[in-house]
Amino acid sequence: MGDERNLLGDFLRARRELVTPEQVGISATGVRRVPGLRREEVATLAGISADYYLRLEQGRDRRPSAHVLESIAGALLLDEEMSAYLVGLAADTGGRRRRVPEERVPSGVARLLTVLHLPAFVEGRCLDVLAVNPLATALSPRLVVGANRLRDVFLDPAEQALMPDWEQATRGLIAGFRQSVGTDVDDPRVVALVGELSIASSRFRRLWARHDARPLHSGRSRFDHPQVGELVMNSEKLLLPGTRDMRLVVLHADAGSGSAEKLALLASATLPPADTGHRGVRAPGE
Repeated sequence: MGDERNLLGDFLRARRELVTPEQVGISATGVRRVPGLRREEVATLAGISADYYLRLEQGRDRRPSAHVLESIAGALLLDEEMSAYLVGLAADTGGRRRRVPEERVPSGVARLLTVLHLPAFVEGRCLDVLAVNPLATALSPRLVVGANRLRDVFLDPAEQALMPDWEQATRGLIAGFRQSVGTDVDDPRVVALVGELSIASSRFRRLWARHDARPLHSGRSRFDHPQVGELVMNSEKLLLPGTRDMRLVVLHADAGSGSAEKLALLASATLPPADTGHRGVRAPGE
């Protein structure tokens, strides 16, 4: 039996349903039985035949040209990152799945965590926490090795209480997760995680169905910490060379800010005065 996955078609259908006729200058007349644009409307906007567009959605043609992809991206109002993701889906051969290697934190990065006096952790391609330092765990007790950021953010009320901007954070996490796993959606780890969260969280189901995909960028986050109050933190997400979508996440406050003072207070209550950090980092097997 051949490969039955149709990631390109799934993506096109999901994104088509998110674009309203008004957004692309089409007068919405009559009864519309489906949300968003009709297939023939996307085809017209992209300058291709309706039959060819239908074949793309149904998976009967999976090798559109770069010009066609660019035209469809324009019709669906995709930005640069989402357009690149569309191109990646079309480039997938649909052949034998690549074996996903075990995720191991590079030893140098593990040592770096021990000397960073800032909250820091390493997350894998499925947003599993692979290594973490004590100050990160003090910021969120859910930041421990073996935890999963998606599971905690979507299912743990205590983690949600830490995040005043929870809705915005969940959108970014889902888009980053889909970008990270790419076309490997049949990886057993991905299947299990998506299945678990889809059953347990209606918000996860809605966001996953949108097919948003974009890299996990650095940015700013707010925390409502039960001990020190509100913290505004910068989050730096750094891809680790030589790994497959593993990231070092470092959180820091603006110098001289109230958040910096609160973070220092949290650190003083967390780290022993003479701690050099070499015993504090936690990674698998330790």
